[in-house]
Amino acid sequence: MSDVAIAELEKFIADGIVFLPKLAGAIVIFLIFWVVSLLLKGTVTRYGKRVRLNDDVRDLLARVVRISILVIGLVTALGTINVDVSAMVAGLGLTGFALGFALQDIISNMLAGVLILMHRPFRRGNYIKIGDKEGTVIDMDLRYTTLQRDNLKILIPNSTLFKDAITIITAAPPVSPAPPPSLP
Repeated sequence: MSDVAIAELEKFIADGIVFLPKLAGAIVIFLIFWVVSLLLKGTVTRYGKRVRLNDDVRDLLARVVRISILVIGLVTALGTINVDVSAMVAGLGLTGFALGFALQDIISNMLAGVLILMHRPFRRGNYIKIGDKEGTVIDMDLRYTTLQRDNLKILIPNSTLFKDAITIITAAPPVSPAPPPSLP
């Protein structure tokens, strides 16, 4: 072997010896963040059950907490092995902004749904009126509140419930079962 090849091999081995402890440290850091994410997810889940938070909201919050902790752990671990994470963080920020802008209606409905399910201004079985629509609340999820009136099922986006006034009539009239649609 030539002297140049031997020098390159020695440099490669020396760089590997310096890199291995950094890699081990990065793996340990990520594993710590992974365990912390599991613990916090369990804590959010238990607390949500204790305060009787809606299952959908509780699962969403637990998932968001876990993913956020894992992303922070990944960025920290990559920074430990001298990866330039500033460009990655900037890219994540721009991607988040673009997705938020593109999905603003969906996100608005979802956040409104979370607030409705947490604060419960009305419940299933209540007869409510919002704008020109009214009916008995038969379902509430993260995106829509479903009303039943006569043979109509009305899906109201949750963000509308925060923009318009809601009239809640506590004595809910019984929901009549919808007749099957007639064929022409």
